[in-house]
Amino acid sequence: MVRRLKIIVAPEIAGSARGWRYFPGQVFIVTVAALIYFGVRMLTKGAEVAAFKNAYDLLTFESTLGLDLEAWSQSAVLDYHWLVTFFNWVYIWLHWPVIIGALLLLYHYNRSRYTLMRNAMIVSGALGLVFFAFFPVAPPRFFDGFTDTVTELSTSYKYLQPPSVVNKYAALPSFHVGWNVLAGVILFRTVRSIPVRVFAVASPLLMSVAVVLTGNHWVIDGFVGIALAMIGLYVAHRLGWLTRRWQEEEAEEEDVGPAGIEPATERL
Repeated sequence: MVRRLKIIVAPEIAGSARGWRYFPGQVFIVTVAALIYFGVRMLTKGAEVAAFKNAYDLLTFESTLGLDLEAWSQSAVLDYHWLVTFFNWVYIWLHWPVIIGALLLLYHYNRSRYTLMRNAMIVSGALGLVFFAFFPVAPPRFFDGFTDTVTELSTSYKYLQPPSVVNKYAALPSFHVGWNVLAGVILFRTVRSIPVRVFAVASPLLMSVAVVLTGNHWVIDGFVGIALAMIGLYVAHRLGWLTRRWQEEEAEEEDVGPAGIEPATERL
């Protein structure tokens, strides 16, 4: 029983790189983590007044850094319907489908990297909930002069992330950017396939542009999302000592044998 729990927490200690025997346990962990994340995110919806004040403060800070590019960049593409549609699709289909696909790919080919990404998302998501609760930020689409291109020009988003579970004042941080960068970094370091590596680089770059052009995030939101994702990755790396310890225990048990008797050796 203890061994099964260890394998669910750290599937790489199972030894079999391709077996899916314990995959339901991963589905359970990821599903519970997602339900907690979206549930807390929705319940900690900040006050409207505070969210707009924080957004104005954020925009002022961006202007001092020369990063207040949201209005200019969106107005530059609105007249090109095909370009707006393209970035709407990037925002919708290159986030959760990519995240889930990356986790499945890593689980199949490299369990330790799968665990690393899973844990990094859990840690960074927990940090993000602190921002959502105590520093609500209204996205650009709620301000005059901006267009909510995803809602007004697309219907697909409501199926992947229904409005009923969305915290509309959770612009900061942007995990659309942060988690896509996280997936890109781990996939690039894990997979040698050139097309996968190209996608691992292109996906977060396109998403960084899409979140701004669609009016869903301020520029600074993406930077904060990346910072939290990298903090999560660092913490996940540090947690690797637990897995290594379990692997050593597994190796010791195999050397000693199930009854605690050392295996017989051939006499010379």
